[in-house]
Amino acid sequence: MRERNKQYLVLGLGRFGESLAMSLYKLGHEVLAVDSDADLVESIAPHVTQAIQIDATDEGALESLGVRNFDAAIVSIGQNMRDSILVCVLLKELGVPYLIAKATDELHAKVLRKVGVDRVVFPERDMGIRVAKSLLTPNVLELIDLSDDYQLVETIVPTQWTGETIVGLDVRRHFGVIILAVHRGKEFFVSPAPDFVFEAGDIALVLGKKDDIDKLE
Repeated sequence: MRERNKQYLVLGLGRFGESLAMSLYKLGHEVLAVDSDADLVESIAPHVTQAIQIDATDEGALESLGVRNFDAAIVSIGQNMRDSILVCVLLKELGVPYLIAKATDELHAKVLRKVGVDRVVFPERDMGIRVAKSLLTPNVLELIDLSDDYQLVETIVPTQWTGETIVGLDVRRHFGVIILAVHRGKEFFVSPAPDFVFEAGDIALVLGKKDDIDKLE
């Protein structure tokens, strides 16, 4: 069954908010983009379902958006901590089902969690970590932190794996990781069998603890 398209409310159209809103729209979801800056609203209007200029700290204006009808709201007001917190408080009071907010530092994040934000994100920090990781470990193409302990990594398989099978390498016991999928050219192998043979240039989707991922790299 095809997953229904969802409705998202994005408040704050800086670089993160703009990119997020446009990406969600390109993925087929309905997006209402909101900012107090008329130029930003006009710029993004062709790339989202609807764009509106309002002051999100105005409770009446925010209520007029019908926030309860959205699957999630994302507050990407990062520079003005007061406005960010106030908008989050108002959204929770108005009954938004799921609230995500951008934080600039740990103090900001702590306050956001205290007022009921469901998920706090650090776009700049996380991007910095990814870039640093890619510089230190060139084989890593993508890295996602699933928790404080576990990571999901897309990585070019080690050269010494070429010609070996998953069972022959005993990947889980020797490396402590799970191979979820392997990408090879235009082919994509999900849950590869134990006798799957690695080839040079294969890209593996790997799940494991951070320490084990580091050893693998």
